[in-house]
Amino acid sequence: MAPTGSAFCLTSTPVFFFSSKVTRISRNYMNANPHISKICVIDCSSGTKLVTESTASSTSERTSFGFKNLTETFWVNVQRAEGRPLNVQLNSPLSTVSPSLEKVENVAIRIELSNGCVGWGEVPVLPSITAANQTVAVTKAREAWQFLRSSSPMVLNLMLNEIGGILPGTGFASVRAGVEMALIDAVANSIGVPLWRLFGGVSNTLTTAITLSNVFPAEASELASKYCQLGFKTLKLKIGKNIKAEIEILQSIQAAHPNCSLILDANEEYTYREALEVLQKLHDSGITPTLLEQPVHRDDWKGLGEFCNFARGKYGISVAVDESCQSSIDVQTVIKGNFADVINIKLAKFGVMGTLEIIELARNSGLNLMISSTVETRLATGFAAHLAAGLGFFKFVGLDMPFLLSEDPVICGYEDDFKGIVDYHSAVHK
Repeated sequence: MAPTGSAFCLTSTPVFFFSSKVTRISRNYMNANPHISKICVIDCSSGTKLVTESTASSTSERTSFGFKNLTETFWVNVQRAEGRPLNVQLNSPLSTVSPSLEKVENVAIRIELSNGCVGWGEVPVLPSITAANQTVAVTKAREAWQFLRSSSPMVLNLMLNEIGGILPGTGFASVRAGVEMALIDAVANSIGVPLWRLFGGVSNTLTTAITLSNVFPAEASELASKYCQLGFKTLKLKIGKNIKAEIEILQSIQAAHPNCSLILDANEEYTYREALEVLQKLHDSGITPTLLEQPVHRDDWKGLGEFCNFARGKYGISVAVDESCQSSIDVQTVIKGNFADVINIKLAKFGVMGTLEIIELARNSGLNLMISSTVETRLATGFAAHLAAGLGFFKFVGLDMPFLLSEDPVICGYEDDFKGIVDYHSAVHK
């Protein structure tokens, strides 16, 4: 995988949630340590912190346990299923979404099997993509909890299919993803296998880009310098409101972090003609992004395809789709029409099982993949990191939301120093 930012190291050490309450850990990730190029894995299964580091996996560690085979053979008997609010303040308001976001209000899901093993998942709440609000997310998740608590034992794939029927389609994919995460995590804990190995064992490391808020050039320069010192090599910026001001910001970023790669996300803001003009202005200003995401409206397939061909052919810039892909049918449209170079995958948009289906479609077509998040804490971000590292198909990674939170409501997982990131198996919040 091409390095795109701060490194995630995923070791084989299992990390479990506790069912009891714990003290919330408050800290500013960016100021707690002068280096976050890597973050340690910690084992809290016995209530202690055992810091371990894994720089490379052995042959046996790289062995895949076969996720598909496991889903067809592992019988699941759910003893308890519940959820609780997962509210966390941001370091600063997130201006890249509308309206501006000051805190995340997600839902943590806890599932306990009859063998005593526990799994956790997370439902992010961002109305433009997910359930409308936390209350709606809890209400829909409760339908799944009630089914799980009352159902007879069944193999994992049948249980996941039932959850897909209770929470179908794209409207509540984020809720479905949270329940799927918790079930899969509980099963992985049952057999003592970290998720990166379960999903394929290709790698135990992953690197991520980090997103900059739309700020004034001086602030952007300061942030870029800070992120450079922290080890991030790829920075992401939203564009589409005022290209003149945005170019000034980008130039200040490049001056402060001259070796960084840039991912620009237009969030459907341009027409085809406007997108071409922006591309020319960027070029004239000496700015060549590695990736340009969703330049035109999600339904403008013709404009998207023509822009992609032009950007790739003239400037060597890859084009990614995000909003244009809401289902596997949309992915097939992209593949058939050769409308983009990269598909941006979010678990909250497709669910876990839907994501695996789309990954397979893209991989067979030769499309590159990007994985990113919405407003997830370390809980769901860790799951996504394991999936991406284990499969090894992702060229671009944007799993940066935990770095933007002012509090860490999760223990076990990230340890903010410079030694590597993180085993998912699992975490605890207040």
